[in-house]
Amino acid sequence: MDQRRSPSASERKRDPERTRALLLEAAAAEFGAKGYAATRTTDIAARAGVNKQLISYYFGGKEGIYKELATSWHGSAAELAGRSQALDEVVAGFVMTTLTDHGRMWAWANLAGDSPPTDEEFFRGQVEGMRERQAAGELPADVDPAFLLLALMAAASAPLTLRQSAGQITGEDPATPEFAAKYAQQLAALVRHLSGRT
Repeated sequence: MDQRRSPSASERKRDPERTRALLLEAAAAEFGAKGYAATRTTDIAARAGVNKQLISYYFGGKEGIYKELATSWHGSAAELAGRSQALDEVVAGFVMTTLTDHGRMWAWANLAGDSPPTDEEFFRGQVEGMRERQAAGELPADVDPAFLLLALMAAASAPLTLRQSAGQITGEDPATPEFAAKYAQQLAALVRHLSGRT
């Protein structure tokens, strides 16, 4: 029996939230594997096991589903970066996102530069959060919060964006959860030194 068959119209009517969730999950996997330009709505629909017209119905098309995924990721990331957590814990959490489809989507967007713009407002908020941390004494006064955020994002994404180099430098497989956990721990220690919390 084919596990990826399209649900009937009555099934879709009964569970539109499930259909949306299936499409979002499939889209994250496709965008994460191929990037925005190479991903086709046909492939997203096939992976979700639904009719491709449902992408237009629920999201307005490929760009709409991409933006919905980005918005969802921004919400999760903003929650992770909340002021109640120390910066070393936030950075360690971001390292772990490199193992997810959303992490790969973000990397593709930056490497290819072909996806719809979705991040500017989110990043302005993150820079403001870094300024608040600096004002609270968590960061040195002589460091520009925007450039520090950029450096920490680059460092957190190294297991994904520098996978080959990371493997050669450490002799370990950067695609594994064990590597991500070890790297997150080391990067968190570095951030604690920067914050004066050694």
